[in-house]
Amino acid sequence: MKKKSTKKREPAKRSDAAKARPRPPPKPARRSAPAAPARARHVPAAAHARRNGATKPAPAASAASSLASDEPIRLLAPDGAWLGGAKDPPPAPELALELFRGMLRVRLLDGRMLNLQRQGRIGFYGQSTGQEAAIIGSAAAATAQDWIAPALREAGVAVWRGLPLARLIAQCMARDGEPSRGRQMPCHHTFRAGNFISMSSVIATQLVHATGIALAARIRKDPIVALGYLGDGATSEHDFHSALNFAAVWKAPVVFFCQNNQWAISVPVSRQTASRTLAAKAVAYGMPGVRVDGNDVVAVHRVTRAAVERARAGGGPTFVEALTYRRMGHSSSDDPTKYRDSAEVAKWEQLDPIDRMRRHLTARGLLTKPMEEGFEEEIQAAISAAITEAEALPEPAADSLVEDVFAEPTPQLVAQRDDLLRSLGQRAAPPSAHAHGR
Repeated sequence: MKKKSTKKREPAKRSDAAKARPRPPPKPARRSAPAAPARARHVPAAAHARRNGATKPAPAASAASSLASDEPIRLLAPDGAWLGGAKDPPPAPELALELFRGMLRVRLLDGRMLNLQRQGRIGFYGQSTGQEAAIIGSAAAATAQDWIAPALREAGVAVWRGLPLARLIAQCMARDGEPSRGRQMPCHHTFRAGNFISMSSVIATQLVHATGIALAARIRKDPIVALGYLGDGATSEHDFHSALNFAAVWKAPVVFFCQNNQWAISVPVSRQTASRTLAAKAVAYGMPGVRVDGNDVVAVHRVTRAAVERARAGGGPTFVEALTYRRMGHSSSDDPTKYRDSAEVAKWEQLDPIDRMRRHLTARGLLTKPMEEGFEEEIQAAISAAITEAEALPEPAADSLVEDVFAEPTPQLVAQRDDLLRSLGQRAAPPSAHAHGR
């Protein structure tokens, strides 16, 4: 057998190329926090963003400080009593009444639109009854220059930001004179002047859009915040992970606002996740997760406003879980009695957000019954006028089907249009006959 050499080996000399390569950073000390911060080199999207002008990825937030409490933040008791204390005073009278009117408008509009659907005047409608506090409280927390990436029940956010009621109703009726011109599903609104991108039935895709808008704003040094809305079902989609992970790594100024209304069509939230709460999911991404009573419009407004201000100041994203309840069906086509107990619905009806705010305002001497009746009459009159205006608009011309895709319709689209018109016994109108200027 050969004897082992006792001569000490000299350390291998590094080549010049190896010397030029930067050494990896030292490993961070072990932490007791339940979630370790993500490293940008393990996120392909991060490298892409860096090549396109983004700065260094943001350090992850402390997981311990981000851990959401199971108990939601609440400022209004169900009986309307103020729970905030002296250091957290109730909202100013003007704002309090504005929030109440906003919720009342959403409730009354939903009722009228469902009636139109039952009468056959629109084909489909999705109500948000019971969720008005989550919708209006969050909408009021954003500024006019901020951007909204809605899910399915945020039409009230668009109305809050100035979407005319006649245009909202015309979209549901597929009338010309409205940007989608009958090519979008009913209740899928868009409002460019309000920085409100199109609503979509594709679950969670809008979250990636919200993160992209926010990151673009950060690169451009534009002091805006994006609000990305989602329901509880969206937390099971891969786009949820992509959006939150990217936003946290790059400290994008975005707020993810989850309306946890307990049901994703017929799937209860208990079958959606094994997590204690949805807000707790934020910890894994290194961002704060906050739980709020989604039927308390004041608490929703303050929690969302704090998240928006934090994002605008460079603090990065926040995930807000608003606990609320979808009291009606998923849409006008759904029968919720097939999959849930009426006793559950009755329990949540006792927590009605409008009733709660009404009691609070009445106790403060800010609202009387005649005042509320006046609000209701005014809102109903505006809805009636908007319905009349929308129904007076023409239906889109058949040959407009190929417009607004390319600057000029391609030969293939023209041939298809002509085939359609021949089958209808019509001739193509000149392009100038169709209104554009959307």
